[in-house]
Amino acid sequence: MPNSAAPNPAAPPTSATATAPVGGRPDRCPECSAPLDPDPRFTAWCPACEWNLVPAEEAAEDTARSAKELAREHAAAERTERLFEDVVAGRVDTTRHDWLAASALAVPVHLVTVAVAGSGLWLLVTGNTPLRCLGALLLAVAFLIRPRLGRVPSGQGVLTRAEAPALYGLTDRIAAELGAPPIGVIQVDESFNASMGVVGLRRTSVLTLGLPLWEALDGPQRIAVLGHELAHRVNGDHRQGLWLGSAMRSLAHWHDLSLPRERTAPGYGVVALLTMIGDYLGNAFLHLLSGLLFRAYLLLDRLTARAGQQAEYHADELGARVGSTGAMRESLAALLLGPATGTVTMRLRAEIQSRPRSGRRDAAPGPDADSLWPQLRAHLAAIPPLEHERLLRRSRRSGHRVDASHPPTHLRIALLERRTPVPAAVVCPPEEAAAVDAELAPHRTRVARTLLAG
Repeated sequence: MPNSAAPNPAAPPTSATATAPVGGRPDRCPECSAPLDPDPRFTAWCPACEWNLVPAEEAAEDTARSAKELAREHAAAERTERLFEDVVAGRVDTTRHDWLAASALAVPVHLVTVAVAGSGLWLLVTGNTPLRCLGALLLAVAFLIRPRLGRVPSGQGVLTRAEAPALYGLTDRIAAELGAPPIGVIQVDESFNASMGVVGLRRTSVLTLGLPLWEALDGPQRIAVLGHELAHRVNGDHRQGLWLGSAMRSLAHWHDLSLPRERTAPGYGVVALLTMIGDYLGNAFLHLLSGLLFRAYLLLDRLTARAGQQAEYHADELGARVGSTGAMRESLAALLLGPATGTVTMRLRAEIQSRPRSGRRDAAPGPDADSLWPQLRAHLAAIPPLEHERLLRRSRRSGHRVDASHPPTHLRIALLERRTPVPAAVVCPPEEAAAVDAELAPHRTRVARTLLAG
């Protein structure tokens, strides 16, 4: 929440002189006359009264939302705050009833697939020719609506244990510290994120590392992030489980399949009229069905939201145990720097595009791609503490979070600040860190080229 905007008695009165811009920027706050940071590289804002904490162009996006959306977000924020207080107080059993209700709701979701597949198989075996055709159709529908378990990634971006023994060795040590099973597959991509998933019938664990985030972190912060992700194997996150996870993915997939289709182009005659009526009735049915599926998904999401966010808090604490409380906190604060990495990428991309072309469309010079990461690290290192503070306060106001399944980032940081600091249980020596960097080097160049290509 913003601080009160009471004027500082010691500050000079607001005047044209006091707020006169220097190089296009005010040197004092127009609201409370407090002195402002003159650094032109970053947003001018006032820590005392939070003037311009959110610049006008960003605030315009919030005002575009409807009153209904704002009310829904306000209610969700209140639930999130209550959960945060429960976690801080150690009340960890508050999601038991929600989990049981969600598990019960998943039963009819899975029964639909079983019923369709079973009916199709029974008709195919026992029916006459028309019924066998219907059975084959039902089996095709069952295949279409089957639970999506995901696939083990392969190809570009995937590192095998033979290709990255140092990285896998580091994750194995972290997994052993947490009591988690070893990682099955590690892949890297261009996202400013890191994630853990379990896919396939064998429930293979897949760790995805976004190289922009990885490059924005130092050694202990990287270990903390790896600890957080590996903690998802032991933090009781039921959304990662086969029963609830596949039910949620099934509902989302069914909703996509049931979205109304485009109508046939209008024509003339009785056939065109009947076609138009059929399109109208079909789309009306699909609209009703997709709405029901969407609400069922929202209900299941609502029932699992508290348990999912509680699991994220637990993963943060386990990540702090592995990489230290300070490193985990700083890695969470780094999540607010995503736009800053985009600024560096766009600046270098514009520089490349402004150069004369060599005639080859695929001529993306290596030095440009290799220079992205040093420029990114230099830019992030130059961000002053005042800008970090603005980003943190803005996240409190906007409720910034990685995605809808995560608690707000500022609450995750606040939880760590309320816990007793702990040192790192896993340390990565310089030679091991150098080996990991060498294993990621080919992917670092590839991802940089992808980002610079836009």
